[in-house]
Amino acid sequence: MGMPMEKGQGPRKSVPGCFGYPISIFFIVINEFCERFSYYGMRAVLVLYFKYFLQWSDNLSTEIYHTFVALCYLTPILGALVADSYLGKFKTIISLSIVYTVGQAVLSISSINDLTDGNRDGVPDIVAIPVVLSMIGLVLIALGTGGIKPCVAAFGGDQFEDHQEKQRSRFFSIFYLSINAGSLISTIITPILRGEECGIHVKQKCYPLAFGVPAALMAIALFVFIAGSRMYKKVEPEGNVMVQVGKCIAFAIKNRFKYRSKEYPKREHWLDWAREKYAKRLITEIKMVMRVLFLYIPLPMFWALFDQQGSRWTLQATTMDGDFGPVQIQPDQMQTVNPILIVIMVPVVDMLVYPLINKCRLNFTPLRKMTVGMLLAALAFIVAAVVQRQIDTTLPTFPALHEYQIKVINLGNSNATVNFTSGRSVDVTSLGSTDYLDFDTAHLYNISVTYGDKTISKPFAFEGEQRYTLEITDVAEIQADLLVDGLTAKPEQGNNEIRFINNLNSTINITMGDTNFGAVEYFSATNYSSFQRGEKRITVMVPFNGQSCEEPSQLFGYGSAYTIIVEGCDGTGLRVTYSEDIPPNSVSMAWQIPQYFIITCAEVVFSVTGLSFSYSQAPNNMKSVLQAGWLLTVAVGNIIVLIIAGATTISEQWAEYVLFAGLLVAVTIIFAIMAYFYTYVDPAEIEAQLVEEEKKEKEKNEPVFKNGTGPVAQTQM
Repeated sequence: MGMPMEKGQGPRKSVPGCFGYPISIFFIVINEFCERFSYYGMRAVLVLYFKYFLQWSDNLSTEIYHTFVALCYLTPILGALVADSYLGKFKTIISLSIVYTVGQAVLSISSINDLTDGNRDGVPDIVAIPVVLSMIGLVLIALGTGGIKPCVAAFGGDQFEDHQEKQRSRFFSIFYLSINAGSLISTIITPILRGEECGIHVKQKCYPLAFGVPAALMAIALFVFIAGSRMYKKVEPEGNVMVQVGKCIAFAIKNRFKYRSKEYPKREHWLDWAREKYAKRLITEIKMVMRVLFLYIPLPMFWALFDQQGSRWTLQATTMDGDFGPVQIQPDQMQTVNPILIVIMVPVVDMLVYPLINKCRLNFTPLRKMTVGMLLAALAFIVAAVVQRQIDTTLPTFPALHEYQIKVINLGNSNATVNFTSGRSVDVTSLGSTDYLDFDTAHLYNISVTYGDKTISKPFAFEGEQRYTLEITDVAEIQADLLVDGLTAKPEQGNNEIRFINNLNSTINITMGDTNFGAVEYFSATNYSSFQRGEKRITVMVPFNGQSCEEPSQLFGYGSAYTIIVEGCDGTGLRVTYSEDIPPNSVSMAWQIPQYFIITCAEVVFSVTGLSFSYSQAPNNMKSVLQAGWLLTVAVGNIIVLIIAGATTISEQWAEYVLFAGLLVAVTIIFAIMAYFYTYVDPAEIEAQLVEEEKKEKEKNEPVFKNGTGPVAQTQM
């Protein structure tokens, strides 16, 4: 049986359904899951891509990361304008999804090192090529993800009939769940993909795969959305309310300044100066929106802290130990703690915390909840600062600008004494080593080595900000040689830097894992090579006598550096000694969980409450304006990070965390004062009053008829 027709309309299209829901929404939910997987998967590894692939500093990586996030939250305004004024939601989603997919593909291609590494040394021949491609890809992604952001959820809501309010409400819950599911799964998977090594000529972290999978998911999202095309209810664009609001505000300001020097009656509100052109109803609705937007002014500071989970907190995790027993956590995987806790905390807060507060008869208003959320975010950064301080105590001291460090390794059969020009003297046991000793560049040009009653003295040249290893021996004769270590920072990405010193009186070949160090002469050292956590099999072959020995190495953790001294290879097996150059990361990533827990609690009481409060205080046709304003606060928050990261001269990371926390506390105080003077309104009640006033105005201006022959008089407008 066909659906009933209204007078003046053609037959309405029957929408296929399933369990009372339009089938079309399932395509939309799957599309959103794939798109969120694509976005959050790419974003999870982005800051590490900047730091370790493009070789940018921590500050530059953070700045570009937050520039990208800010752009992602500025472009929704453009997407809403295009959808509502020109193309409609369906065509806008299709068009910008194509842009989005191309951007993800370009970013993935930019991370393929072999394309720009002609000499196969692991470094692009023209560094600008991957940088430019990456920036093009990110701009396209920002246009795509931001542009479709305000369209997809609204397009899903359009699929329901007026009598399906219950189903529409459940759809938005399912839609939100798909967002979190995509975010959670992608932030687990893409760091694993990044952790693999790939490459044709030079093996590196597999960023092409980490970016390629999100690109493939975005292509799937586009395909799924197009596949449901014939089932969608497509609403034609009817004009953008944000444009109308902007024009009304602009006219009011222009009109007010136009008559500022003339004698005109004062008006209750500055927006009332738009009455000459715009209806009272529109002006009243804009006033309601402006009151909420005024409260938005302090909110960007919250997002400035919240979005550092993907930048500063991820970089913090690179200096920590990801060993969780049978599970090894990558630094970028710690971001999964937030969506996991969100899924747990939202129902706990709604069903347990808020009811308990109500039973205590505390007036926990939405604005008070948001205030608490902001304070919790500040507390999370204080906890992050405490964790950072603990990390700093475990980090080695590296030489400053006019300093250098020397470590002594005694490869001889006897104890030795080493005297430096500066007057310092150290004793080193046989096959033992010292810690790194600090020296000023103004000293230490001659070093003398004493074994028993024999001494040699040799001059050496040193440079500032450098580490050296002095290897000495008394086998056959006293020898001393200086090695330039080159390790002046913690190994990147939690890797371990390993080198070998040959203390056998013969040339040997050394292999560790899949890395061949090649032939190493007596009293010589290899360069450092990077190895991931775990045990690696060491194989030593002595070409002179054909002897070969092997054994597993000790268990390497995260971020360490070792010099392994090969002492023997014979019938008794392989004998090696380990000298620790840089200690492994010892602070567990588990210590980041409290700060993630606190900031997730902050998100629940701030973000969820903020959106609910905003919608409750605005008329129905103005909710898109508030949505755009809310997204704009996220963008401005990321811009704040750019400004502070670029302008601050703070060298200690913990101090920067404290600075952000302090700024948020100060802003929270301002917000609390603004909230104290805010008066809650009921938009439905105001709407009813406006309808009543319009009705009376219409009756007042109704034309007067006589004998049905036509109008004879009309009230002056």
